[in-house]
This record gives sequence, structure tokens and C-alpha cells, in this order.
Amino acid sequence: MAERSLTLRNDQEAQALFGKHDQHLRKVEQALGVSIVARGEELKISGADESISKTLRLFDDLFVVIRSGAPLRKEDLDYALKALSDPRLIQLRQIYQERIEVPSRRRFIIPRTPGQKVYVEAMRSHDIVFAIGPAGTGKTYLGMAMAVENLTKGEVSRIILTRPAVEAGEKLGYLPGDIAEKINPYLRPLYDALYEMMEVDMVQRYIDRGIIEVAPLAFMRGRTLNDSFIILDEAQNSTSEQMKMFLTRLGFDSKAVITGDVTQVDLPPDRVSGLVHVQEILQDVPGLRFVGFSGQDVVRHELVQSIIEAYDRADRNNHGKSG
Repeated sequence: MAERSLTLRNDQEAQALFGKHDQHLRKVEQALGVSIVARGEELKISGADESISKTLRLFDDLFVVIRSGAPLRKEDLDYALKALSDPRLIQLRQIYQERIEVPSRRRFIIPRTPGQKVYVEAMRSHDIVFAIGPAGTGKTYLGMAMAVENLTKGEVSRIILTRPAVEAGEKLGYLPGDIAEKINPYLRPLYDALYEMMEVDMVQRYIDRGIIEVAPLAFMRGRTLNDSFIILDEAQNSTSEQMKMFLTRLGFDSKAVITGDVTQVDLPPDRVSGLVHVQEILQDVPGLRFVGFSGQDVVRHELVQSIIEAYDRADRNNHGKSG
């Protein structure tokens, strides 16, 4: 039985590492077969040499998260433990180095999975990025964060957020209210994400001055969008014609991010999703990037990931039976 000591920088770092009621330490002990005793800011780790080495490597990764100012979440610890034994997984420290700066109390947004890290890298290096995958994988959220970072750093002069006004078979004409009231429910998720990146009064000022524009996809027709960061959300509900129209709006010094889930198409059965079609015709075009997400990239409640995986299994079984 070997023993190693580890000294923490301060009490705040110790609290973040230990977790509420020391739950992080207890999980590490169980997963790696070590005993961890905390005395103030010093840790004593006992166990087999290999287990202690893994524990120290794990803590090195966790310190990157803690010292970045981000909260250490249960999901971060679970991922870091998995990465110790699965060489296919990217180290937690590498994920947290891809921070996106935003002008809110959060200060920055961080990709939390390998898929999200690839997505952030793609947005930094490509003018057009397609992000395709299930809900909860951060497609819109990270796209919005990147748009806000580009705006605040002066890399673009405005943000344009758009989505098709088609959901669950509803038609705008049957909804109550004037055109703004009819459209607003479809655009609400974009506002929700935006308010997490910027203070509310700043968002309102930018909207009033036209620096941030939130509008239905149909309102993009006939425009040329220069010096802009444009996000097309819920793109699976765009038609092929709308997708072509949107992509040809891109002007000089602009970037576009197109997000959607091709398993959640609300178009009539006789209409082809523009997001499905565009993968067939633009897959080999240089200068743009397709990024795929899976249930492993879901960062919502852990039950959401389980639900998505259960639906994926059911779909595979149904396809197998029909084949």
C-alpha cells in the first residue's frame, strides 16, 4: 500500500474539488480503488501505485476546470474518469482550453464533450458550419456563444438569428395576434440562449440598434448579409429552396452556422428537409464543415441522454424489422 500527498492552493479550490458533502472525493475513491483523506488543504491518497497515479492524473485535469473559474460538475468528473481508461476520449483539460468569452456574469462558455470541442474548432476555422444532432448537444447554445464572442471582439458588426416558422404542423395564420405575436413563440429559444450570453439591457440595446436581429427565415429572402454572424436554427424544418436561399445570402466577412436535428422534421411528408438535402450536395465542398453529434454529446439532465439512446435503439430495431 503506497501513499502520496497533494497540497491544494486554497480553501476555495478544495471545496470545488471535494464537491458538496465530499461527493466528488467519494466517487473517485470508489472508481479508482483509493482512499483519500482531506486535512485542510492537504490530501493524502492511499492505494496501489497505479491507482494513485491515475488519481493524480485525474486531479490534474480537474484542476484545469477549477482554475478556469468554471464550476466542477458531476458530468465533468464522470467524463474525466471515463477518459482515464478510454484512449479515444479527449482529455478534459483539452476541452476546457476551448473557452468562448461572453460579456455576461458567466464570463465564458466551455465545450463539455469531444463533439462540442470539434464544433467550436470548426466554427473558429470555417465560414460555414453545419451542426447536426439531437437536442441537448449544445448546437444552438455554442453557436450563439461564438456569435457573441465574434461581435464583442469586433470580428463582425452584427448577429442575425433566424429559424423557420414551422413547428409540429402549426400554421402562423391560425395563431392569434399580429405578425410579431405570431412569430415570437418560434423565436423564443433564440432569445433564451442570447440572454445567457449577454446582460438583458445590452441585448435590448443591440436589438433596438439593429446590431442583433432575430427574425423568421422567410425574412432573409432578397438580402445580402455582410460582416455578420448568422445562425440558422432548427434547419431541419427548412425546405431545400429555403436552405439554398439562406446559404446564398452570405456576404463578405460573414460566418454562418446552421443547426438542426434530422430526426425531428416537422415539414409535411411531401417536402424534403433542406438540412437532409444539403448534406448530399455540399458534403465535398471545401471551406465548409459538417459536424455530427450523438447522444454522448448531450449535456442536459443525464436522463435526457438515456432517453435519446433509448429512442436510437428503438429506431435501429424498427429499421432491422422493416429490412
